[in-house]
Amino acid sequence: MTKDTLETNNLSLLKPPRIGDIVEGQVIGAGQSTIYVDLGPIGAGIIFGKEFYQAKSELKKIKIGDKIFAKVVDIENEDGYLELSLTEAGKEIGWEKLQKIKENDEVIKVQIIGANKGGLIAEIEGVQGFLPVSQLAPDHYPRVEGADKTKILQKLQKLVGEELGVKIFDLAPSEEKLIFSEKATDTEKLKDILKNYKVGDVVDGEITGIVDFGAFIKFLPSEAPAKEEGVELEGLIHISELDWQLIESPSEIVKVGEKVKAKIIEITPDGRVSLSLRALKKDPWAGIDEKYKKNDIISGKVTKFNPFGAFVEVEPKIQGLCHISEFGNQAKMEEQLKIGKTYKFQILQIDPSEHRMTLKLSQE
Repeated sequence: MTKDTLETNNLSLLKPPRIGDIVEGQVIGAGQSTIYVDLGPIGAGIIFGKEFYQAKSELKKIKIGDKIFAKVVDIENEDGYLELSLTEAGKEIGWEKLQKIKENDEVIKVQIIGANKGGLIAEIEGVQGFLPVSQLAPDHYPRVEGADKTKILQKLQKLVGEELGVKIFDLAPSEEKLIFSEKATDTEKLKDILKNYKVGDVVDGEITGIVDFGAFIKFLPSEAPAKEEGVELEGLIHISELDWQLIESPSEIVKVGEKVKAKIIEITPDGRVSLSLRALKKDPWAGIDEKYKKNDIISGKVTKFNPFGAFVEVEPKIQGLCHISEFGNQAKMEEQLKIGKTYKFQILQIDPSEHRMTLKLSQE
């Protein structure tokens, strides 16, 4: 029992109880669907009806003579008893304990009792909380290509019944809101390890997962300092950092299990690491302005339509954009251009530093 609850209990012995007070008493009797409690100077209490059935499984463990904490739900019923709730007391005491745990930044074990597409449902101290997918540790993050929600749920359901170490991320008893974070448990240790790294370092890694927005990579330094046991170093290679060319899916460039070298391009204060494969590849746009000039007429193959216009492959890994304004609307653009076909285009603008080439369909 926490200090705050004991203080509340001691005060309740000195003044008449109020609805909502947590009181301590000794079980002195039991009847059919009823428990009688001696509350000392403040009288006798009773747990019955709805309150009895809500706490039935817990009350089965209680014997005559046991001391319990209960919450006052009615000052005096027609028989002169204080009506008590064991369930409500348990919740309130549970919230109080959880508040202390959060204040102390403790790591706790929670039981996973359910899953939905957004994360896991966990329980501790009789209180249910939520562990969002975004707060899962790398080992448990559901890496599902295409972000298929059904497949994500299937992966999460495999964790039901497990015990996970977490920290309390957010807590609001009045709203019955309790949010856990698994990845926060290693944050401080991870930050300490990441002091060995800096932006620009090249690391050896292995692709551990592929999602729509990029690829996860587990990595160790090329000149490995002491390996920290129990902490997995993992970062993200955003889809835009996989290659110089435009790609539809990260799986076009990397596969799970593939060994790669990557360059660290960002380390955030909270320990998130962003890496790049592209930075270690030759920039195909370097010197392109020496080969192509504004107003040149060139051949290009249409590779993709989007709301802005048509992407045109000028040469491998070099694509320009023929803006939709050149056609009036998308329907007219798709009438004049076909994906996979080659046409003549005029260069309107070329900017190698921005990897940008603007084109218009040539009338020649």
